[in-house]
Amino acid sequence: MNTYRPLRLLPMLASLGFAGCAAVGPDYDPPMPDVPASWSRLDASAHPAMQATTPGDLSLWWQGLNDSLLSELMVEALQANPDLRSAQAKLREARARRVVAYSGRLPDVSVSGTASRTRSSRAVANGSTNNLFSAGFDASWELDVFGGVRRNIEAARADLESTQASLEGTRVSLTAEVALNYVEVRGLQSRLGIARDNLASQSETLQLTEWRAQAGLVGSQDVEQARSNREQTRALIPSLETSLAEAEHRLDLLLGHAPGTLHGRLAAPASLPAVPAQIAVGIPADILRQRPDVRAAERTLAAETARVGVAEAARYPSFNLSGSIGLEALTLGALDNGGATTSSLLAGITAPVFNAGRLRAQVELQDAVREQAQIAYEQIVRSALQDVENALVALARSHEREQALTAAAEAARNAALLARNQYSAGLIDFQSVLDTERNVLSVEDSLASTRTDGMSALIRLYKALGGGWPSQTEAGPTGKHPT
Repeated sequence: MNTYRPLRLLPMLASLGFAGCAAVGPDYDPPMPDVPASWSRLDASAHPAMQATTPGDLSLWWQGLNDSLLSELMVEALQANPDLRSAQAKLREARARRVVAYSGRLPDVSVSGTASRTRSSRAVANGSTNNLFSAGFDASWELDVFGGVRRNIEAARADLESTQASLEGTRVSLTAEVALNYVEVRGLQSRLGIARDNLASQSETLQLTEWRAQAGLVGSQDVEQARSNREQTRALIPSLETSLAEAEHRLDLLLGHAPGTLHGRLAAPASLPAVPAQIAVGIPADILRQRPDVRAAERTLAAETARVGVAEAARYPSFNLSGSIGLEALTLGALDNGGATTSSLLAGITAPVFNAGRLRAQVELQDAVREQAQIAYEQIVRSALQDVENALVALARSHEREQALTAAAEAARNAALLARNQYSAGLIDFQSVLDTERNVLSVEDSLASTRTDGMSALIRLYKALGGGWPSQTEAGPTGKHPT
């Protein structure tokens, strides 16, 4: 069966083509960005819970807030959020592209079979009829002598890893947005409660002035001022209710629900989630490992670097091998005859001669794309460091503001109580009562807003640290990958 020998030479020739040939283009060298040794804003004035230690597992950071409803909403969002599902589809696409790229290293093999029947004219061959049957295998292979295919596989692999990191970045953003909107809902409920409590207190003050006016102790001016004060407070409630509904609807959208779906579960007011006893902030260098957007940018840089090699390989000759083996006979039964075997082997080379500088420009173009990816990576690293520094400042200052406003709110309530008692005794005018009541509402509302801002700063800190995804594994919210 020596007729099979030409096809057996295909792998041997391909191996010779690979031997001693390195892939053209630059080899990727992971960047080493310059990051500070410690956080500039993590000092004695920072929030007591923050510690500059090696961070623990931040993948399920919301569980440390000890809010069961928030944890339930997180699980639902990670299962049904449209943006996360879209990112998962992009990951499937990247995996398929990697398979396509890898297939370039292997030969294309196809099988064929034909049957034909021809009848000539009587003027040429006396009207004879001829049959022809054939079957065979065809194979073709482009030798990756200069590593263009290898660089393409390298780029596809890096693209896949970048897409994986982007998926986890979507998860980080999603968990942060769910928590931020949940905290906003609880904060607005608190502010609504404060407004309604003050409305009730001011209604009592209005009733007091009406009694004093009926007794002839004060004029109608005090009554109208008290009524105006109460109605101004009442006017705050619809605005807060509107903001509350909008926050609930944003949560509905994040969980893939129709607006209003979560209203029943969120209707009962509850306090803000608790601040964890300790927040392991870590050091700036941890950001390079923990932040999925930094990882995605680094992998994109690796892919664009590999594509420089793909463009460079296009400037070199390409080598092709093709061959076929089959059977050919005039009758179907004769195909199993040893004499019906056919075979062929073809080797070819194609080299660019003139392309008006297009291939050289393509290399320069791709190198410019690579440089842009490198600059983007450096910017993302700096932006990540900035996010953490900003969150640290916001959390520390909100803690200080909350302490001051807590003391101010207690003093304001005491002042309002004293003013009302003194007014009832006729010792002060009504303007002092109005001022103290307005101050109570203002300070209590500011305190509630500050507590919400503080919790939001904590959530943004977790997001800035890369919390919400398992940085070293591909585990999802229940220990399995979300895809």
